[in-house]
Amino acid sequence: MPLVSIPEASKWASEYLDKEVTPANISYLVQYGKVKKHGENGSTMIDSHDLKNYYESSQGKREVSWKKHLGNDLNWALSFDHLREKDTTKHVHRLHPYKGKYIPQLVQYFIDNHTDDFKKQTYFKPGDIILDPFLGSGTTLIQSIETGMHSIGIDVSEFNCMIASCKATHYDHEYLQKSIKKMLAALDSFEHDNKVQDFENELLAELAKFNNKYFPGYEFKYQMNQNGADESSIAAEKQKEFLPIYQKLLKKYSIKLKQDVSDSFLDIWFMDNVRREIDHVFKAVKNEKDIKVRKLLALILSRTIRSCRATTHSDLATLKEPQLTTYYCFKHKKICKPLFSIKTMLNRYAFDTLSRVKDFDQLRKPVHYSAIAGDSRSVNIFDKVEKQNPEFSKILKKQKIAGIFCSPPYVGQIDYHEQHAYAYDLLGFKRKDELEIGPLQNGQGLEARRSYVQGIADVLNNCKKYFIDDPDVFLVANDKYNLYPEIAEKSGMKIVNQFKRPVLNRTERDRTPYSEIIFHFKLK
Repeated sequence: MPLVSIPEASKWASEYLDKEVTPANISYLVQYGKVKKHGENGSTMIDSHDLKNYYESSQGKREVSWKKHLGNDLNWALSFDHLREKDTTKHVHRLHPYKGKYIPQLVQYFIDNHTDDFKKQTYFKPGDIILDPFLGSGTTLIQSIETGMHSIGIDVSEFNCMIASCKATHYDHEYLQKSIKKMLAALDSFEHDNKVQDFENELLAELAKFNNKYFPGYEFKYQMNQNGADESSIAAEKQKEFLPIYQKLLKKYSIKLKQDVSDSFLDIWFMDNVRREIDHVFKAVKNEKDIKVRKLLALILSRTIRSCRATTHSDLATLKEPQLTTYYCFKHKKICKPLFSIKTMLNRYAFDTLSRVKDFDQLRKPVHYSAIAGDSRSVNIFDKVEKQNPEFSKILKKQKIAGIFCSPPYVGQIDYHEQHAYAYDLLGFKRKDELEIGPLQNGQGLEARRSYVQGIADVLNNCKKYFIDDPDVFLVANDKYNLYPEIAEKSGMKIVNQFKRPVLNRTERDRTPYSEIIFHFKLK
């Protein structure tokens, strides 16, 4: 049998796929049972035929399959299929989770002043001003800074503006590191009942014993991925079997699960001890004197508590109901537990943030940016930028905005405020759900679509006041209702080109082939 080591498999796969496949990529396939593990005592070997079958079934034939489903006009060059996750989540782009954002390489492709056989023209140049009227988590803002262009982002969500601003801010690294350590020390010195730590230690030991017996690592995962067993029935049986062990430990250590009240998101979705830790750390964060650092520490805490919600690993992106007991995890294929402390996550995200900020500072160019909390349909961009940055305001009024690169909200698909409900509760921002365009609760019916078209057109008509004479406007959308021709008409623009791209590596369980279009608008 042609067994190869992890490094050998990495080399073979890189040559076979004509792109870099790291040993870590191969280890991931083994860890999650995509290919079978052979060998013991730390010497992991895999069957090269097994690896080839995996790539042929899920990778090598993907482009052909997707074009069959989505049409031959699908532009695979814009799939960025060759990139690793670490590339698409580089530096500050991963400071905080955000649903529905595009990868930075897509922005870079259209705003960078390079040329290639496909594009054959450039749209912007260094020193131009790029606008994103649907700022989100700030991807366009950050890529503009990296590329050497001034940028402005607008969003109705104050928290979104905070995410983008924290990413874009230049920090004193030494001071930031001291502040981070001070925040972590505050949690270390938190006077809480040590029974929680003792409880978790014993629970982890019991889980390890149980999982090693019934879910023996790679072999079990491989069987599940090969459809060799009824995973759901096994999951239900073993989840029920472990529950008494968990309940016995809760009683032994007198662990309190639920909080006394359930009036807010923070009350409902966090274990009692986790909530107490959150409140304690947040008090320490509010004592930070430097306002920019204070915001970044708050963002670290927000990222942390998102990962510490009482839910299953599979439901982190879309919450279903609070998970206060041990459960079978379909992601890790074993019995997992909810979190009883934020300490591990807070430490991990704090130092990850510091590292990413430093990485971005090596790449950023000396340009201006502005993140504006407001309604893009009516906001006065000149006034807002002047209040934030008078120097940038002079450049803006002289140069005007060269164009837009943004992804408007999709009609009736995402509840943009609710996805960060924990942060609104923690930070005290006022929610402005009523200003969302195409909100989830309005659905995707005829009236919702009409309102959406008018909303996007209103945004473009307001932004036109600040454009140069011949701007380039790029809007990323999955236009399944064919709304964008009407949006162009209502905003006094025309669609001059459109680029259809496959959207790969989606986080949702639904892996159905999915595409989006980058519409290129020009003024009539």
